[in-house]
Amino acid sequence: MNRARVVAACLAASLLVAGCGSGSSQAGSAGGDAFSFAIKSDPGLLDPAQVQNTNTYTALSLAYDTLVNIAPDGRVVTGLAKKWDVKPSSVTFALRPDVTCADGSPVRASTIAANVTHITDPATRSPAYGVLVPEGLTAKADDANDTVTLSTPEPFAFILQSTRYLFMVCGKGLTDRTLLKTSTSGSGPFQLTTAHPNQSYTFTRRTGYAWGAGGATASDPAMPDSVVLKVVGSESTAANLLLSHQLNAAQFAGPDRARVTNVPGITTTAQPNGTQEFFFHQGAGHPGQDPAVRKALLQGVDLHDLGAIATGGTGERPTGLVTQPRPCPGDTVAGHLPAYDPRAAEAALEAAGWHRSGDGVRRKDGKKLTVRMIYGTSGGETMAAAAEYLAGAWKKTGVEVRLRALSDAAYGETETVTQDWDVDWAPIGVTLPTQLLGTLSGPFTPDGGNFAHLTNTTYEKLTSQASKLPGTAGCTKWAASESALFDSGDLIPVVDKTLTTAAHDATFRITAGLFDPTSIRMTGAGK
Repeated sequence: MNRARVVAACLAASLLVAGCGSGSSQAGSAGGDAFSFAIKSDPGLLDPAQVQNTNTYTALSLAYDTLVNIAPDGRVVTGLAKKWDVKPSSVTFALRPDVTCADGSPVRASTIAANVTHITDPATRSPAYGVLVPEGLTAKADDANDTVTLSTPEPFAFILQSTRYLFMVCGKGLTDRTLLKTSTSGSGPFQLTTAHPNQSYTFTRRTGYAWGAGGATASDPAMPDSVVLKVVGSESTAANLLLSHQLNAAQFAGPDRARVTNVPGITTTAQPNGTQEFFFHQGAGHPGQDPAVRKALLQGVDLHDLGAIATGGTGERPTGLVTQPRPCPGDTVAGHLPAYDPRAAEAALEAAGWHRSGDGVRRKDGKKLTVRMIYGTSGGETMAAAAEYLAGAWKKTGVEVRLRALSDAAYGETETVTQDWDVDWAPIGVTLPTQLLGTLSGPFTPDGGNFAHLTNTTYEKLTSQASKLPGTAGCTKWAASESALFDSGDLIPVVDKTLTTAAHDATFRITAGLFDPTSIRMTGAGK
């Protein structure tokens, strides 16, 4: 799997819970307690420059700050920076002068610059470089004036927003990265104090913290004294622990969400959690190279029913490729996919020269219309059922469909090395449209990340123009570029998965897999 896909998948796996509970915490009613939250796997290496695990992002968001934060409505708000000046290829941040690392050392402009230099150093081999951090990024620090300027060789549309995912290491960890294997060295409101790999990680509150999102502090008495991340691999087990009040919160993507919904004392919030989609391989010799075949295959399947099967009926209609909250709001999908019409699908295949044979399979110049589809076993029973449904619909139109369910380990080899597929169910979750460029355009695999061999000239033209416009100024072009992909049948957004967050005796916010740690409150309800 290419690097962009790996990092995007990390961000997508536990995205978009914009609040848990009612949001009206009973300030002062509890406090001093430990807030316990279930994560699905061990965070592993805790170096922010080497994150390849969603649960690591979640853990690090407790202990590290970023230059800016993103509010639940998508607005950029303060973090380590109190204000900023954005230009097409640079952004200058004015930093808060009172920020301290967990070890008491100051966080200066040179601290920020050192983090950028480390991540962009080729020797670091950071998976974030070129995906979350734009290529060619440089940093110039001015400690005397508490400013730091980040610059790119060419205009970069979301240079400000991209810094939301750049955790700043400070103190001893900045000069000795080996310390970050099992500990944290950040300026965030919590500091890792106890680690039991594959069991739990305890973060202790820093009461003097006063530079959170929008100026939030850690002084509210209803904030917990500690946050305990418990490694719970099974959603069924997490539900049991939540229902028995051995957890304050957990997230559910599968059927166990029903067990914790409408339970007295437990509040739940469901939000979109990334788009499920599939790609047609458009390389030479693949049926998807012909746009008429792509359109006909899409007309031959009910995408609404397909999405319901893929999510067990818990999904929502997709409205775009970038996860919520988006820097560019709006619906890029509606009206850009063909309507379900099996008869039109068959007629289109006939017109394209694919005629039914005695065995019911269409042929052209003696070659069968065969589609090899791959999908991941990690999608579970619902994904397997969706693949069977898709295969059944296409077989009715005269297509021979060969399904292959692949483990995560085998997926990357098949998708990008052997290229032994025609249709790839490959969910991608990104927080900025710029993060899609290397996957949806540019050099083909293996020379680049364009694994489906897409050559949509309209997409390339619009994204090239949008990339030169700062922030939301390019939103109209970003939206049109996504719609152009759907018009051409290059990739097909089927359904938005949802994630349910359930909480007991607590409220908090977690967005794009990252905690807003100063939002955590112990309500004491139900005690």
